[in-house]
Amino acid sequence: MSLIEIRDLSVTIGPARPGTKAPEIPILKHIGLSVEQGEVLGLVGESGCGKTMTVLSVMGLLPRGGRITGGSISFMDRDLAALSQGEMGKIRGRHISMIFQEPMTSLNPLMTIGEQLREILTRHEGLTGAANKEKCLRLLRAVNIPETEKIYDCAPFRLSGGMRQRVMIAMALSCEPELIIADEPTTALDVTTQAQILDLFKEIRGRTRSSFIFVTHDLGVIAEIADRTAVLYAGYVVEECSAASLFEKPLHPYTDGLMRSRMGRRHSNRKQLYSIPGVVPVPGNMPPGCPFAPRCAHAAERCRREVPPLEEIEKGHGVRCWRQVP
Repeated sequence: MSLIEIRDLSVTIGPARPGTKAPEIPILKHIGLSVEQGEVLGLVGESGCGKTMTVLSVMGLLPRGGRITGGSISFMDRDLAALSQGEMGKIRGRHISMIFQEPMTSLNPLMTIGEQLREILTRHEGLTGAANKEKCLRLLRAVNIPETEKIYDCAPFRLSGGMRQRVMIAMALSCEPELIIADEPTTALDVTTQAQILDLFKEIRGRTRSSFIFVTHDLGVIAEIADRTAVLYAGYVVEECSAASLFEKPLHPYTDGLMRSRMGRRHSNRKQLYSIPGVVPVPGNMPPGCPFAPRCAHAAERCRREVPPLEEIEKGHGVRCWRQVP
């Protein structure tokens, strides 16, 4: 049985202010995903494809005007989509944690690292005093932060980007949650620090039973850490399969384009880097039929009329396309 299963999830964004006449705009359309115990699911796609909105739906943190209009999010026998904010507050941090893309905007600049860690442990585990501090220091050591006593008393602005991200990971681990969501946790970091953070994730995975949803636009990260991958485009899951299958045999033209757009490892390769023509359509102004059709070299007339269903082409490999890559 899956730890978390998202079925037919649809999300819209309505007017930011009540009383305005702006229409609701579909953002996610019939998303279906699942994560098994101990598994890493990678979500990949260009900016604006719906990756972050998907995980914010799981966390119950949709932006103002955001609303789940269909489907369910089943987690430990509870439908998260049907819970109140108060009920979700008991799950966030304790059973599901999230690591955000930019730690400086996620950490409270007016509180020390220790104060922010202590608050989580007090709220969810009832730890206070010396026991609370000891666990905080243990968490900081677990994410390879040196001089933990010193860092414990530091304000976030005194730490480097890599250190702040390690603190965010320590916070996510604090209550040993069943599911950890990482939303592009390496994007704002330099290449060396990115590699260190990915190594840390792999180390954490090896010593815990937590499952992960790893959001990224970097296919190299997917190859490094994910077991399965879902490719999102314009609010749809367009391909879902094992990470190995994604690299060996991408079937959707969009996935194939992402693969061809990767930078090669050889410096001697002087060919011009491939770029998918066009841009991701703006929500509320989607083309008819398959949303990728205007950018697709394989599009036929049917593609411009009908949205294809997500079908299992091979065992464990689903594709939303009328004409897969030859």
